[in-house]
Amino acid sequence: MVELERLLYLRLKQPNLRLGKFKQLHECMVRGETNAINTGQRIILPKSFTGGPRYMFNNCKDAFAIYKYAGYPSYFITMTYCLTIEFQKRGLPHAHLLLFMHPESKPRTVDDIDKVIKTEIPDKRENPKLYAAVEKYMVHGPCGHLNRKSQCMINGKCSKFFPKAFRDRTIIDEAGFPRYQRRDDGRTVSKKNIEVDNSFIVPYNPGLLLKFGCHINVEYTCQTSAIKYLFKYLHKGNDMVTAAFYQSNESQVDEIRNYYDCRYISACEAAWRLFGYPIQMKEPAVIRLPFHLPDDMPIVYKDTDTIQSVIETSFFKESMLIGWFKANEVHNDAKNLTYSEFPTKFVWNGEHHTWTHRKQGYAIGRISHIPPMNKEDYYLRLLLNIQKGCTSFSDLRTVDGVVYDSFKDVCYALGLLQDDREFIDAISEAGT
Repeated sequence: MVELERLLYLRLKQPNLRLGKFKQLHECMVRGETNAINTGQRIILPKSFTGGPRYMFNNCKDAFAIYKYAGYPSYFITMTYCLTIEFQKRGLPHAHLLLFMHPESKPRTVDDIDKVIKTEIPDKRENPKLYAAVEKYMVHGPCGHLNRKSQCMINGKCSKFFPKAFRDRTIIDEAGFPRYQRRDDGRTVSKKNIEVDNSFIVPYNPGLLLKFGCHINVEYTCQTSAIKYLFKYLHKGNDMVTAAFYQSNESQVDEIRNYYDCRYISACEAAWRLFGYPIQMKEPAVIRLPFHLPDDMPIVYKDTDTIQSVIETSFFKESMLIGWFKANEVHNDAKNLTYSEFPTKFVWNGEHHTWTHRKQGYAIGRISHIPPMNKEDYYLRLLLNIQKGCTSFSDLRTVDGVVYDSFKDVCYALGLLQDDREFIDAISEAGT
């Protein structure tokens, strides 16, 4: 019900906000239009709404920014926090963590992986506490031939691919995924009055398991094929089902109804949201850097505003990109930073619309995502990731003293584009 009230506020009680471009508004005023309600696009479910599609999309892109800065993540950790006897549709509340290790601590060999991740039952006499923790928290199922009625069984097979095959040593397969060491050493633990061996043990880290005393699955993740899957998995959002299909006569998509209809929120998730606990945490902080073409900066305004008042108010508010140009004119140390590197040394003052030197903390920048089909906007984004010390859009179009007519021509001159149809995948995905 609280979620419904929040959505009702967005639908009925918030100021009727619209989004338009400065150049478009100026053209409307020249044509004699005065009412802002006839321009721009209506904002319905903003990116600030926790759990909404724009919220999840932007957090996913923030994660890619950390990946660009720190390289591939080393470990993927899933951790259940608590215990309950309540029946829940979505299971226990849990956290998914991607852990980026320092370059000196990144696992580079299978021996490095074996030091961190275990998939075997410890010796009960030598380490009874760890043995008890593995028996209580890290046994899958049992399923397969031992229990064909297990919830993980689909069409007679375990959906999690247990039991795993025995293996004398850890290997990395052709796709880059680890196959952990699981020796047939004869050790067993009891789960649901069934004796199971190493083939049913979920990968774990002994130190974390003993420290937190809960189910905490640790996986090696340093493979290129899984990067996009991992980030999207972490930011997939809530579960929902479609109960019926129907044809709507409305011409405008109702984002609030699409978010709310058939959405399920469990008791645990409801309590988490009511207490206002965060559902996304990242370190270091990621600063989102919007950008725009000349005189094309986005402007948020109300339905009741006049176009002239919107233009006059916006004229004195510089965007973060224009502020970057101005900072390059004033600060000598700013000239060695690209737009995306700027938050590492400078902080954006939203009240005065200026960049100031960072006095504490650390943050990395992420230039807002734009698809390649947006042409000049996309080419501008590529340049903002490599050009330094620019004080104007003209500087961005300058290479070796030559001022090019378009951002696309500059990208060709710098070798950022292969041809009109094929773009460099790394630039498109990682924002480099």
